[in-house]
Amino acid sequence: MAISSWWKPGRSRAAATAGADETKASRAGPLIALTGAGRPRWTPRDYGSLAREGFARNAVAYRCVRMIAEACAATPLVVFADGARDDDHPAARLLRQPNPEQSGAEWLEGLYGALQTAGNAYVEAVGETEPEELWSLRPDRVQVVPGRAGWPDAYDYAVGGRSVRIGRAADGWMPVMQLKLWNPTDDHYGFSPLEAAAAAIDVHNASGAWNKALLDNAARPSGALVFKGADGERLTEAQFALLKAELGEAHAGAGNAGRPMVLEGGLDWKPMSMSPADMDFIAGKHAAAREIALAFGVPPQLLGIPGDATYANYREANAAFWRGTVVPLARKTAGALSGWLGGRFSGVRIEPDLDAVPALQPERDALWARLSGAGFLTDEERRRMAGVAG
Repeated sequence: MAISSWWKPGRSRAAATAGADETKASRAGPLIALTGAGRPRWTPRDYGSLAREGFARNAVAYRCVRMIAEACAATPLVVFADGARDDDHPAARLLRQPNPEQSGAEWLEGLYGALQTAGNAYVEAVGETEPEELWSLRPDRVQVVPGRAGWPDAYDYAVGGRSVRIGRAADGWMPVMQLKLWNPTDDHYGFSPLEAAAAAIDVHNASGAWNKALLDNAARPSGALVFKGADGERLTEAQFALLKAELGEAHAGAGNAGRPMVLEGGLDWKPMSMSPADMDFIAGKHAAAREIALAFGVPPQLLGIPGDATYANYREANAAFWRGTVVPLARKTAGALSGWLGGRFSGVRIEPDLDAVPALQPERDALWARLSGAGFLTDEERRRMAGVAG
C-alpha cells in the first residue's frame, strides 16, 4: 500500500533512536530496520474491506468476533504487587476504570475486538510518571516506525490527513503497547483471523447474495423466452426491447411473485436451472460457515451451524471454546500488560482471574475433587497445583 501524502522521506526519527547503542541487542534487528529505513509501515492489507465484508456483512464472523471479545472482556484481570493480590493498587484501579469514557470491560472488549478484526490492538497510556488513563487506538490509523534496532521505536497515529508521532519517553519506556497475533510473514504487524477466513467469508456472503437475488426474482430459477417464428422469422430490435422491458416490470421482484406469464404466439418459456444435488447449495454455505468458525477458534455448535458434531453436547463445546480460545488470549493480554505497565508500576504482575469465570467452574470443581482425594499431597501442594496463591 502506498505511503500517505503526509509522510516526507526526510522526516526525522524519534529522539530515542539517536541515543547510544545498547550493550545487548539483536544482530538480526538492524537487517529488519534497513527494510523500513525508519519510515512508518502501513498495515499490509485493506483493513476497511476486511471490516466491511467480514465483520459488518457476515453474521458468522460478526458473532465470532463478538463472542471472543465479550468472553475475554468478562474474564477479570487482577493485579499482584510483590507476589500478593492487591485490588487497591493504582494499576488495579486503572484496569477497572481505564479512562473517563469507558469501564474496564468496555475498554477490554474494544481491545479484543480490534485484535480479532485487524490482528493488532494498540493502547496508549496517558500520565506524567505513572499511567493515569488508558486509551485504545484504532488499528488502521496506527503505523509502526521501526528504530535502528529493527523493532518499533515510535508509532504514528493519522486521522483526516493529520498525524501525531508517539515516541519513547526519556527513560526509554514506550507509552504505546502493541498487542498482535503472530504473523509468519511480517515483522511488525499481526495476522487477522478475518484474513485467514477471507475466502470462506466470500463464499458465505456470495451464498447470501444468491439467496437474496433468488427471492427478488420470485424464488424461481432463471429461464429463457424462445421465439419460434415461421420460416426463420426473428424479433426486431424494437420488439426485443419491448419484451425485455415488459418482463422486468411485470415479473421481476418479490412483489411480482406468483404472477402468471401471458405469452403471445410464437413465444415459449424454457426454464434453466441446476438440480439441488448439482448445486449442493446449503451444504456449501454451512461448510463455509464452519471454516469461518474454525479460523476464529469457535466451535460451530455455539453458532448454531449444523454439520459435524465434534463435541457431544453444548457444555463440552463451550468448555473447549473457553479453554482453547478465551483463556490463552486472556493470558496473552495479561502478560503483555504486565510487561508494559511493569515499566511504570514496579513489582506488578497482571493475571486473569479464571476462578471468577462461571464457564470454567465445573473443571475447577473436578480438579479440587481430584486433589482432595490425593492423600499423599500436603495442603500447600494442593493449593499450588490448583493455582491458588498461598
